[in-house]
Amino acid sequence: MAGEKLFENLPETLVAGSGKARGEARMREPVRDQVELRAVDLDSLIGMDHPARAFWAYVQELDLSELEEAIKARAHTPGQAPPSPRLLLALWLYAVSEGVGSARALARLCDYHDAYRWLCGGVSVNYHGLSDFRVAHPELLDQLLIEHVAALSAAGIVDLDEVAQDGLRVRAAAGASSFRREKTLQGELEKATRLVEQLEQEQESDYDASNRRIKAARERAARERKQRVEVALAKQGELKTERESAPRPTRPKSLSSASREPPPRTPRRAI
Repeated sequence: MAGEKLFENLPETLVAGSGKARGEARMREPVRDQVELRAVDLDSLIGMDHPARAFWAYVQELDLSELEEAIKARAHTPGQAPPSPRLLLALWLYAVSEGVGSARALARLCDYHDAYRWLCGGVSVNYHGLSDFRVAHPELLDQLLIEHVAALSAAGIVDLDEVAQDGLRVRAAAGASSFRREKTLQGELEKATRLVEQLEQEQESDYDASNRRIKAARERAARERKQRVEVALAKQGELKTERESAPRPTRPKSLSSASREPPPRTPRRAI
């Protein structure tokens, strides 16, 4: 009796029997905004066909001896080694091709964006280093950015037309149609020159332009993704309607056992 009084106010347990279960279904849903710590190699952050790999392969073949000679850190001398000019140029090339001209915005991308993290390869970069690299050799770096972004666009690796159109991002132009488009190097040089000039003007007059452009790119990607999902759902509804309205195929009536004629027997050969 004492035990019944002690546990008499416990909630009733719903036990699923042979019939329909009562209550709301309990399920585990994905939560993608949670923070988790995991060990991952940097090379697996992006796919093998990601444009960032093409940018890095491109700068690997460039002669940057003029920039490397300006480095003060030398062998057997004190001081911390700076990031290589090849890495900084690759970061700025990729950023400009995506319409990012702010050193602060680029530094934040290097912290959380997988493509920029892959380019860094574990080398820490900050706003001051990225900005100093731009202002230390302004004419040389502008020339490198214009020429190499134009060359990458002419080769079909990036598309400057989309950057000039909305200033948001550059899509990877890896399809066969991108190589069929006629692009002259002179035309891409003009586009790259206008793009670099526009980004420099924003850097001087509007420091937050790159951040707004990055935010707008995310919002546009979300809208495009939603539109694709709506189109897919509409197509799925059309297929369901067609399947329900289509006449069902009729099976041929099987012959009854009485009407079936037994197969003729083969006469046995006499031994």
